[in-house]
Amino acid sequence: MSRPMVLVFLLVILIITSQFDWKQQLVNEVEGNPSISQIQQHALRRDDVKEKIILSQEKSIHKLNELVQRLQQQLLQCRGSNESTDITGNSLTADRNENEIERHQILED
Repeated sequence: MSRPMVLVFLLVILIITSQFDWKQQLVNEVEGNPSISQIQQHALRRDDVKEKIILSQEKSIHKLNELVQRLQQQLLQCRGSNESTDITGNSLTADRNENEIERHQILED
């Protein structure tokens, strides 16, 4: 019976020491690597920066679209004034201008 007791005792010591080793390895890994919360915070900051960049680009695109629409309207007005001063075909140019204006308004909508 002494032999099984020695084996049980050694088994208990082995289990206890292995648990201490596992805990020590976990502590070393946690201390050596940045914490998960820090990594998550860094990822969130990166996402916030990306979102801000996207929003600023969307604002710029919206402003550019407004400028394009204004320029198209000015161009149509200039064409209309130039063509209306033309002596030949006044009625045809007026009809054409109205058609172009309607077409551009439809495209803008």
